[in-house]
Amino acid sequence: MSLFSAMTLAPVALFLFGAACGGWAAPLSLIFIAVMVAALDRFAALAAPLVPEAEEFPAAQALCVVLAVLHLLLLPWLIWRLSQPDPSLSTGARLALFAGFALWLGQVSNSNAHELIHRDSRFLRGLGVLLYSTIGYGHHASAHRLVHHRYVASDSDPNTARRGEGFWRYLLRVWPAEYRAGRAAEAALRAGASSPYRIYAAITLATAALSLALGGARGVLIWAGLAAYAQVQLLLSDYVQHYGLRRARQPDGRLEPIGPQHSWDAPAWASSALMLNAPRHADHHANPRRAYPGLLLPEGGLRLPYSLPVMAVLALMPPLWFRVMHRHLPR
Repeated sequence: MSLFSAMTLAPVALFLFGAACGGWAAPLSLIFIAVMVAALDRFAALAAPLVPEAEEFPAAQALCVVLAVLHLLLLPWLIWRLSQPDPSLSTGARLALFAGFALWLGQVSNSNAHELIHRDSRFLRGLGVLLYSTIGYGHHASAHRLVHHRYVASDSDPNTARRGEGFWRYLLRVWPAEYRAGRAAEAALRAGASSPYRIYAAITLATAALSLALGGARGVLIWAGLAAYAQVQLLLSDYVQHYGLRRARQPDGRLEPIGPQHSWDAPAWASSALMLNAPRHADHHANPRRAYPGLLLPEGGLRLPYSLPVMAVLALMPPLWFRVMHRHLPR
């Protein structure tokens, strides 16, 4: 468990140090996530740790709670800090702190929220909903569990990218489609009962109101920027992890069972630890309730040519993405 804790908490420590000192220290968290993790992935061949029967280890769950609390404390604090006039923080330092925390939100806290919404505990699931809703993406808690996991790698799943679909076109298609799909799934499940979408909206509006109270219009703009950045990071992960893959229809019309051939895995150890083993995606789809330390890399599964964060950067440039990925797509 120490590796998961070190990789997810180190950028927080660097972020706080940078916020306190400013100047040369401000970009340390950004450098750690954007550069150091990629370097560790590239030059260290170790796999992320496997903890057998990880559900029995309370530290796995405790880390998720700690990360959630940090999200809920640091988000309003940074909005306040960046919205106030302070000559000790230059424009460059402010941008570096914003970018570093936005990357932490997108790669660590998003992965943590994803882990939490799959837990059996109502408290933990509610904590995951809270995290997603504070970045304006609460509906993902419904759409991911009720639609994505059921229909992944098919046209019925809005979050599965089609072959030849560039990320920016995917982004414009998926955001409203995922919202509608999750809402329809909740309506079918609840048969007229109150929709959780009201809760998602209420939390998002409350976060926006808190941002206004903390920093005025500038505070709202900072929150909106952080939320948008985190949402793009989340959708980049979905885009990369199932790009171009499709499940076949069986003679009875049902989709074939989900298997390792329907997800892209990334075995790089540093980014896997940073993202709570989210890059071990095929095993997560096979066992969605398995706690993150116990996720495996299945034999015969599909492997991304580079780590998940590196592939997400490539996805921002569709021509380069197609050139790299289409050599690896199953025929």
